[in-house]
Amino acid sequence: MGSGVFLDLKFHDIPNTVKGAVESAARLPGLELLDLHALGGLEMMQAARKARDEGSPSRLGFPKLLAITILTSMDAAALRRVGVAGPASRRVVQLARLAQKAGMDGVVASPHEIRAIRRACGQDFLIVVPGIRPAESGPARGGKARKDDQARVATPAEAIRAGADYLVVGRPITAASDPQAAARAIVEEIESALPAPLSHRAVRA
Repeated sequence: MGSGVFLDLKFHDIPNTVKGAVESAARLPGLELLDLHALGGLEMMQAARKARDEGSPSRLGFPKLLAITILTSMDAAALRRVGVAGPASRRVVQLARLAQKAGMDGVVASPHEIRAIRRACGQDFLIVVPGIRPAESGPARGGKARKDDQARVATPAEAIRAGADYLVVGRPITAASDPQAAARAIVEEIESALPAPLSHRAVRA
């Protein structure tokens, strides 16, 4: 359809297996973004980067490699249950720094960690943000983002103002009674939050 593809397969395995998966995925036409779990470790991410760099670029060039930090469905309590101590924000920044060291182009992280990642990793490091929930109106919600099964969420405008490069939006569109109208409203909210010089920038759904 002319747009770049975000292949959200969340690779997580031993380095050699992930290397082979990235080699195969990178051959797909129109691939723009590809992700894997930062918790796979430094060597796994380096193997993925090597596989990507040794391939042949598509019409969009080489796909950007993203490291998933901590899933947006997990809070501090959920992390403790799997043996990860400390607040999610601290672990996310630690993983973002490791991903940058491994040569990743950016990370996938919740909107709550955007500013901390930007401070730690700089302006050129991509931040792709799921956990996007449009604000619900009315006194019961007070204009807050609905969580569903996510633990760390924000509205599209909040994430853009914090410095997100890409937003990942699923159920607010796919589960809406009018998906087209829902997508249009989210695009309008994104555009309203962009700085004035960027307000003309095309936003892809």
